[in-house]
Amino acid sequence: MEGTPIAAPEGERVAADRAPEADIRLEGVTKRFGEMVAVDDLTLSIERGAFYALLGPSGCGKTTTLRMIGGFEDPSEGIIYLGGQAVTDLPPYKRDVNTVFQSYALFPHLSVERNVAFGLERKRLSKSEVATRVAETLDMVQMGGLAKRRPAQLSGGQQQRVALARALVNRPRALLLDEPLGALDLRLRKQLQIELKRIQQEVGITFVHVTHDQEEAMSMADTIAVMNHGRIEQAGSAEELYERPRTAFVANFLGVSNLVDGKVLERGVEMATVETDDGTVQIPCARMAEGAGDAVRIGVRPEKIDLIAAADGVPPGRNALHGTVAVASFLGVSIQYLVTAPGGEELTVISPNRDGQQARSLGPGQDVLLTWDPQHTFVVARDV
Repeated sequence: MEGTPIAAPEGERVAADRAPEADIRLEGVTKRFGEMVAVDDLTLSIERGAFYALLGPSGCGKTTTLRMIGGFEDPSEGIIYLGGQAVTDLPPYKRDVNTVFQSYALFPHLSVERNVAFGLERKRLSKSEVATRVAETLDMVQMGGLAKRRPAQLSGGQQQRVALARALVNRPRALLLDEPLGALDLRLRKQLQIELKRIQQEVGITFVHVTHDQEEAMSMADTIAVMNHGRIEQAGSAEELYERPRTAFVANFLGVSNLVDGKVLERGVEMATVETDDGTVQIPCARMAEGAGDAVRIGVRPEKIDLIAAADGVPPGRNALHGTVAVASFLGVSIQYLVTAPGGEELTVISPNRDGQQARSLGPGQDVLLTWDPQHTFVVARDV
C-alpha cells in the first residue's frame, strides 16, 4: 500500500486490545475521492462469527467501506483493525480476509477443483491437505460432483458457488461479499440467500455482506447497518430496524412506511400524546426521546393498519387517522390501498384478502379510518 502508514494513537490501540470479541473494527474511517467524501468518519465494530450486512443505495459508501476492509482502497483518515491488529497499512494479501465479488473471476482454463485449490497451492501445502480441504469445501457449497468441470460448463449460480468455495477454502478470519448475488435471477438469488446463511452458520466465520437489496439483507444478516451519505444511519437486527427505525431514511429504505407530521403535546408515565392534522394519537414513551413541544414524525407500517368505514367510528384503545381512498388495488392475497390523509400525506394500507369483497366496499372516494395499535407506532425526528 502506497503512502505513509496511518499509525493508531495509543488510546485506540488499547481500546482495540480490550475488545477481543471484535473481529473487524473501524475507527473514524474517512475516504475521499478528490472533493467527494465517500465514507465520512465511520466507526463500527463487527463481532467474530457475525453475519453483518452493509445496506444502502448506490453511492452511500458501502462498497468503499468493504474495499477498505479488504485493503483494496486506502482510507484518507482512520484506522482499520482485524482481530485487534491495526492493518491500515497492510496490502490485501497480508490481511486475513478473502473477498467474493459480483464477477466470479474464475480461471477459465482450470477445473473447478483447481480453481478452489489455487490459493492453497500458492501456500505450498501438501497435496493431501489441499485435496482434503478442496473436497470438504466443494461439498459444503454442494459442488462436489462437478469438481472436474471448467467454469464455462457451469451456470451462473454454480460459478458463484465455486467463487465462494475458493474464498472459504483458505479459512480466512472474515469473508467479504460485494453484492455476490447481484448478477443472478430472482429465483436463484433467493435460493443462494438461504445457502449463504447456512454456510456462514456452518463455518462460523465473520461474513460482511454489501447489498442494496433490503430483503436480501433482512433474510441473511444478524446485524444490518443502513448507510446513507457515507455514514451509518442505524445498525441493528432486521426486526429492530423494521419495527423501530430512528430516521425517515431507514423507515423508508426498509419497506414502506407511513409518516405523518406531528407535535408532542405531553408525555405521561407510559404514553405520550402527539397532535397531528387529524387530532391526537397515543405513542409509548419508550418509543420516543422527544419531549413536549418537539416536532416529530410518527410512523406505522402498512400491514399494521386496519381500514374501516369512517361511519363505524374509532375502536377503543386504537390510534386513528381519517382519510379518503384514492386507489384500491386487488393483489390476490391482499388489497393495497392508497389513502389521502387530512394533512395531505398519501398513506399505504395493505389488508389481507379475507372475503374478496373488501376492495369494492372500500373503493376510491370512500371516507375511511386508518386504525392501529399504539404499540405499533414509531417516531422519527422531523426537521423544522
